Amino acid sequence: MVDGYNLIFAWDELKALAQKSLDTARAKLEHILENYNGYRQCHLILVFDAYRVKGQHCEVEQHGNLQVVYTKEAETADSYIEKTSHRLAKTYRVRVATSDGMEQLIILGGGALRISAEEFRQEVLQTSAKIRGFLLEMEMHSQKKTIEKK
Repeated sequence: MVDGYNLIFAWDELKALAQKSLDTARAKLEHILENYNGYRQCHLILVFDAYRVKGQHCEVEQHGNLQVVYTKEAETADSYIEKTSHRLAKTYRVRVATSDGMEQLIILGGGALRISAEEFRQEVLQTSAKIRGFLLEMEMHSQKKTIEKK
């Protein structure tokens, strides 16, 4: 599980985008996590606060292989993550990416693992490098096959 706004404002690249457009920063984070999730083959839930939006009902959207949750009115991402991670941790291994110290303690007490926004960023960057390497290898293999056919 990922606390979306926590990551956006913890990662410099996304924070800069958010200063211009929060929608663009959210879309960029979704794109990054779709790639990460596709390579890592895990079930990833990205959670955004919508607690200040009047009349907002909890919305769950599927973006490729990524589940995106917008919390309901008066519900923070923290409370959604706490409740959901506690429920899921009974059956699955759950990790939560957030740099909110209090949230990390609550999550740990609920049976889930925690990872800071920076640690998760490093993991995402390493995964992105592996994806690029795989794609480069596939491209080189494809070019080699084309040359052999000539």
